[in-house]
Amino acid sequence: MTIAFESTFSSLPESLFSPVHPSAVRQPALIRLNDALAAELGLDAQWLGSAEGLAALSGNAVPDASTPIALAYAGHQFGNFVPRLGDGRAILLGEVVDRNGNRRDIQLKGAGRTPYSRRGDGRAALGPVLREYIVSEAMAALGVPTTRALAAVATGDRVQRETGLPGAVLTRVAASHIRVGTFQYAAVQGDVAALRRLADYVIARHYPDAAAADNPYLALLDHVVRAQARLIAHWMALGFIHGVMNTDNMAISGETIDYGPCAFLDAYDPAKVFSSIDEMGRYAFGNQPRIAVWNLARLAEALLPLIDETPDAAITKAEEVLRGFAPLFEETHLQRLRAKLGLSTPMPEDAGLIEDLLRTMHEGQADFTLTFRALSQLPSDETAPTDLADLFSDPDRLTAWYVRYRDRLRQEPASPEERARAMTATNPRVIPRNHRIEAVIRAAVEDGDYAPFHALVTVLATPYADQPAHDAYAAPPAPDEAVLRTFCGT
Repeated sequence: MTIAFESTFSSLPESLFSPVHPSAVRQPALIRLNDALAAELGLDAQWLGSAEGLAALSGNAVPDASTPIALAYAGHQFGNFVPRLGDGRAILLGEVVDRNGNRRDIQLKGAGRTPYSRRGDGRAALGPVLREYIVSEAMAALGVPTTRALAAVATGDRVQRETGLPGAVLTRVAASHIRVGTFQYAAVQGDVAALRRLADYVIARHYPDAAAADNPYLALLDHVVRAQARLIAHWMALGFIHGVMNTDNMAISGETIDYGPCAFLDAYDPAKVFSSIDEMGRYAFGNQPRIAVWNLARLAEALLPLIDETPDAAITKAEEVLRGFAPLFEETHLQRLRAKLGLSTPMPEDAGLIEDLLRTMHEGQADFTLTFRALSQLPSDETAPTDLADLFSDPDRLTAWYVRYRDRLRQEPASPEERARAMTATNPRVIPRNHRIEAVIRAAVEDGDYAPFHALVTVLATPYADQPAHDAYAAPPAPDEAVLRTFCGT
């Protein structure tokens, strides 16, 4: 089979990327192939699973039409600017146009050293590859814009981290891998022509409507602001913590990218941090909207020379666009939480009702996902159902709020049955809980057992369905199972 790769990004100035060749691995073995995604991309899953396909997915062979490159970008990492980062362990094989006419990047993550590896080995350990496969595919099933996982391949090699670990390669699919940090890198070079070409490329690829605007580059900023506001609202409505929202980890396309120390909330806590390196709580769950605006301000700074020749005028215009993030995020977040509570007719008191529920959940240490799922199936009487009350350390905390909620539901036109169906389709039964992911990784790394990985991926493919045979996957961790920290793949 010949993959119809194109490489339109390579038409941009050479300062934005470097040609590079994947490094061969010793003994590639396919762990999992995403057949459905392969079909969506117009690829032959049977060929991808063959020896020839496995060579392409592991980096041992480069498909004929591929022009492998590593992308350059800069980034603010925990607020500190690093002028040159780039794909230190990822290689873009090329782009394909999928069956829906959308251009998609196909990238090997963990495929060896690149000019941006610094002192790194360019490899990926098995655990982070499995984590990204699980979480990115779960996010897709939950309806969140995200990069996707096409395949996970064991390399047969060892990579050295704190200890020696089995290596792996992830084949990642994205609308593109262009980041806020890509624009920062172009801007820091001082090459306005290259910056303009990058912006024009992004407009054509992701936001073609911006080309017709009076100020296309201001319109580009506006599109990205809106895409990120909607994305972060979606994260917050599902209890997702990205964990490392550096500017090099924010995709211009509005997709979730770079699943490192990510996690989903168990008990609701707006100050919750999982990342082992986020000692100050910069990227805590409740901080994510604020950090998104901070990152977008860095994008705006990079775009200033294109927005207006007069710096003060450019800043004024950019600031006006950035101010649009907060109201759009708040509106979208409120809409999503209303839907989670079955409130289809907006009322002025809804925001206060939702805030009080979240505060009650926090004080009562209630599980975020299970609380909303339990609310999806309320009895017809006035008492809080037992399975809901049992989620709270002090069920009495729930009583006053629940009375107000039942009163509010009486103002809704939908029948209880209609409301339950709508809420069940909005509130997942299962999420990729951190303790489950860690158990999967341990089984694979320590015992070479991938059965738990396959089982978890299968269950998470239908997160909104009741799956009585898989109820254990919905359960929060026992005290001795709780995972307090997650780690970046590097």
